Amino acid sequence: VRVKKINSLRQAEEKIKRARNRRDESLQRAVQAVLRYKQSHPTTDSTFILTLSLSELTQQLKEGSLTPEDVLYSYMEKTLAVNKKLNCCTEILLESLDQLTTVGSNKDGLLYGVPVSIKENIAFKNHDCSCGVLINLDQPAEKDSVLVQVLKKQGAIPFVKTNLPQALLSCDCSNPIYGQTVNPHNPQKTSGGSTGGEGALIGGGGSLLGIGTDLGGSIRIPASFCGICGFKPTAGRLSSQGVCPTYRGQKSVLSSPGPMARDVDSLALCMQALLCDHMFSLDPTVPPLPFNMEIYRTTKPLRIGCLENDGYMHPSPSMARGVREVKALLEQAGHTLVPYHPLKMDEIFPELMVKGFLADGGTSLKGGPEDPCLKGQFHRYRLPKWYKTIHSFLLKSKVNFHIIHVLGMICFILRSVPELWKQHAAVEDYIQETIAHWRSCNIDVLLCPVIGPAYNLFYCTAISYTVVYNLLNFPAGVVTVSTVTAKDEEELKHYKGCYQDMWDKLFKEAVTGGEGLPVAVQCVALPWQDELCLRLMKEVEQLVKKSKK
Repeated sequence: VRVKKINSLRQAEEKIKRARNRRDESLQRAVQAVLRYKQSHPTTDSTFILTLSLSELTQQLKEGSLTPEDVLYSYMEKTLAVNKKLNCCTEILLESLDQLTTVGSNKDGLLYGVPVSIKENIAFKNHDCSCGVLINLDQPAEKDSVLVQVLKKQGAIPFVKTNLPQALLSCDCSNPIYGQTVNPHNPQKTSGGSTGGEGALIGGGGSLLGIGTDLGGSIRIPASFCGICGFKPTAGRLSSQGVCPTYRGQKSVLSSPGPMARDVDSLALCMQALLCDHMFSLDPTVPPLPFNMEIYRTTKPLRIGCLENDGYMHPSPSMARGVREVKALLEQAGHTLVPYHPLKMDEIFPELMVKGFLADGGTSLKGGPEDPCLKGQFHRYRLPKWYKTIHSFLLKSKVNFHIIHVLGMICFILRSVPELWKQHAAVEDYIQETIAHWRSCNIDVLLCPVIGPAYNLFYCTAISYTVVYNLLNFPAGVVTVSTVTAKDEEELKHYKGCYQDMWDKLFKEAVTGGEGLPVAVQCVALPWQDELCLRLMKEVEQLVKKSKK
């Protein structure tokens, strides 16, 4: 047994070494390519290129005042510099250099000549989609994912893959293969998870458009932590073919790919580009619904629900302040804000969300050494049921409400098909109850908190504000609106939480020391009203910019 274990560890080390060597080689070759280009094109103004918004960049590329070569090499150089500081890239896609010779055939594409970064679990031909798990290494994708194919058809140039946490199940961003990604605003903080590499790279200026995935907040949390914009569409609006999950078959809490960028217009342009006939043809399971620009650009006053505290996790002072300040700006702009509160959060978080994530008790989460940021989490999954049951009972005397709930639900694995169907039915019922509640409030969209500011390393807590919209399959997006103030930090010292238990204490520890870090809010709409959600995000963004001026 000992010999077998030693051999297994040696094989794991060799796999990790090969993956890191591939990354290092791609980075080195990219450095050399950039140097050659700069020597042969000394007049290229990379500084100017990097200041352009996506809409400005696409306009200049179409007019011919900039070339795709100038833009790609400028962003590749910046990406290499950002990666040195933040460790956000898993591999440079050197095929992007070859794509420069053919990209002219897609000059009519909405993203012609735009370099795009993609999360590591999005398939790109001949490259791994490891999800930060060793057993997935050395299994390169046989073809591009549908999203990558559509991006290329629209003239975009995917040029780098970005880091993620092991198994995609953390608010941190670290795995045993590629290591820890840190925050562009403070390297002592995490960039968030699971699309943390994208958040760090875009927040650090190395990319202006990226594609991530969101299961529980995996786009929205890094966007909040890194001070950018991120959008989780309705699941099914964009193709997931070639987007690799940690494990397949989980249908209760839905994952969705989506864009991340510096501003909301970039998110909208990306959605417009992806929602095209080419995607509908490649993946017939996606409903053929083109992007509705009329809804996105409408100026009609909205009736907006406002949520500051979901009753399950008390927001940090900066989270709550962000919502209050945006609420005031929206009211001044002529919108109607009404109170809104989600239904039964203390019941549905453990019963539907945790049970949905971990219907198998976490037994699918296997595949090599565990990352430090997830060891405690994985350890809890593997404890015997009798131990977890006793432990959750004993914790009651210490008033650990949140942990009792989560441990209790992990104890009761869904062991039969009837149990699984019952759980799915409960999710369906909750969706219908929430839609009825939404309509009884007569609201168009919802304004609510997103967790923040960026956590200290090795924490994962307080995802109720984001994961509920995966459960409901409501589109949701994040816009940065402020920064943490000294007053926020002072108020945080008196933070108690909703239940004053260990989970509340961990959340307080996680967000401590955030002065100067970004503060964001979350915008939500009903299923398939993605454009309306983006419209609210744009309204928030414009009002915040105007107020700062």
